[in-house]
Amino acid sequence: MDHPRANWSEAIVTGLPAIDRQHKQLFDMAASFRGEGDQIRVMKTLTMLCDYANTHLQDEEEMLAAIAYPKLAEHRVLHQEFRRMLRQLLDDSRNMTLDQIADRIEDLINGWFYQHILTVDAAYVDFVKAHPKRFVA
Repeated sequence: MDHPRANWSEAIVTGLPAIDRQHKQLFDMAASFRGEGDQIRVMKTLTMLCDYANTHLQDEEEMLAAIAYPKLAEHRVLHQEFRRMLRQLLDDSRNMTLDQIADRIEDLINGWFYQHILTVDAAYVDFVKAHPKRFVA
């Protein structure tokens, strides 16, 4: 079954192709929690979402470190908070219904993650674009 995307929006496109692809993939994964499913599929998908989010956050931090982004330390703190929320969701999910899990994922991706891209990630875009030879797209 084809699922609609979570609330992906052109408003959060950074113009950095690799970052935009990863962001969009996280929204697509979040959208996959709606619809028919069983506990095993949902738990596997939740684990994949958490792993992919960690990969994305690590890639983003490495990109920012490579160009000596001056606000990297603050950015890492925010990423740690997101990782903590994902770990908490994984722990909590054992005692949740499939709809409750989907609601929490949508809250995290459409709420925290969307705002993070719109504000915090948007703040580094010009800095990254000023260093195109050091950024791998």
